[in-house]
Amino acid sequence: QVNLVESGGGLVQPGGSLRLSCAASGFTSEIYDIGWFRQAPGKERVGISSISLTDGTTDYAGSVKGRFTISRDNAKNTVVLQMNSLKSEDTAIYYCAAARSSLDYSDSLNQNEYDYWGQGTQVTVSS
Repeated sequence: QVNLVESGGGLVQPGGSLRLSCAASGFTSEIYDIGWFRQAPGKERVGISSISLTDGTTDYAGSVKGRFTISRDNAKNTVVLQMNSLKSEDTAIYYCAAARSSLDYSDSLNQNEYDYWGQGTQVTVSS
């Protein structure tokens, strides 16, 4: 079993920044990829970024590319999502998820490929 805990959400003004963390515990040796997903009010949950814990390969959705950066600290079993130039449309609940297999690049933002999920953290971008 793997447990994931997100932190770092909150209220920020448009143009501001937030840093989300995903801390993994339990059988972390089972994890190959970590993804970040978000669900805005009234919308489906979508993948926005992922990182391979084996080789560091990253992927981003077009809506966040150039503004968000994902990174890993394998020693601390933590993945960080640095979010800059935030917009109102970034308002959502943000979830991290872990995959027990090494994902193909084409599947890295597909939530169906992930096995473990955190409880989510709220990000609100508003003036």
